[in-house]
Amino acid sequence: MRPPLFKPEIISNDSPFIRDAIGRLIWHRVFNRTLYADTDRSEVVYHANYLRYFELGRTSLMRDVGYPYKEVEDSGYVYPIIDLGVTYHSPLYYDDPMWIYTRPAEIGRVKVAFKYVITHAETGKMVCTGFTQHCAMSPSGWPVAVDKKTVHLWETFPK
Repeated sequence: MRPPLFKPEIISNDSPFIRDAIGRLIWHRVFNRTLYADTDRSEVVYHANYLRYFELGRTSLMRDVGYPYKEVEDSGYVYPIIDLGVTYHSPLYYDDPMWIYTRPAEIGRVKVAFKYVITHAETGKMVCTGFTQHCAMSPSGWPVAVDKKTVHLWETFPK
């Protein structure tokens, strides 16, 4: 399967945000490098580790827009993952540099979703695409309406 077209363009050298020249959407990006512990016996990054990379992208985005997960939880909300998907296009190997691109996707009354693109930082080759969907919950485990600050983030995140 061919990966979707994605061409990141730097908006500002001191900003963690880029614009996709193809889809014209703004994405948050964070750099990471694979660890030896991320690889499996076949010497490629183990498939489940991409979910950790998604988490790095998601938490970095939230921190960089001024609403870190710690603050979300301190305000009485948790957002466990209730659905996810990953499509792999090419592998990463030990010590490969990567860019993790993340952006808010859909939002509902009790659910939010993020989209992800991971590329090899040196070649630009698309590694994988994916999404995570989260349910707003109280600390006691009951679904609740998405908190106002998260709603505001989804409404104001640049298109």
